[in-house]
Amino acid sequence: MEKLRVAFIGLGVMGYPMAGYLSKAGFETKVYNRTKAKADKWAEEYQGVACETPREAAEGCDIVFTCVGNDDDVRSVVYGEEGILVGLKADAVLVDHTTTSADLAVELAEACVKYGNHFIDAPVSGGQAGAENGVLTIMCGGEQSIFDRVSPAMDVYAKQMTLLGENGQGQRCKMVNQICIGGVLQGLSEALLLAQKSGLDIAQVVET
Repeated sequence: MEKLRVAFIGLGVMGYPMAGYLSKAGFETKVYNRTKAKADKWAEEYQGVACETPREAAEGCDIVFTCVGNDDDVRSVVYGEEGILVGLKADAVLVDHTTTSADLAVELAEACVKYGNHFIDAPVSGGQAGAENGVLTIMCGGEQSIFDRVSPAMDVYAKQMTLLGENGQGQRCKMVNQICIGGVLQGLSEALLLAQKSGLDIAQVVET
């Protein structure tokens, strides 16, 4: 079966290795990064193509992945004359790995429909180490058939992918994930403070 043509937008500590896994798996991969030198470095390392704009990266691709900073950063690469939506061919899929609001996920899904495309919100968990080792957990929102279409590509850098429902549900699950992590960190901090005030050796407490 012919490999899908993909693009990856955003080559930060997460996106750089994720895009690398796609290229190493045999996907024809184009990349875009706000700092062009980073894209050029990636292209040399992974034998991919560095593009000047998100639109150029998206052109001709079956799937375009984004992994940038926040809602506004996503909008800046998706919309506009040089944005992803203008470059996407009909029936292509936009997959957003950025942790954003669920409202943005719904907005992007609606925008993709207007352009004859599809959307999956797919925030990730696992951090930089998970991206570098290809063992991310991906929480997805969207249609089952579209999820099935993009899963073979995401699988190259994931240990687990779950479709949680309609667009926005992936981002809502990521919110739950972050609340859980925040609660654990708060509890750990308070416990260690209690240990310190009680005169316990912190190193021993951690090891116990």
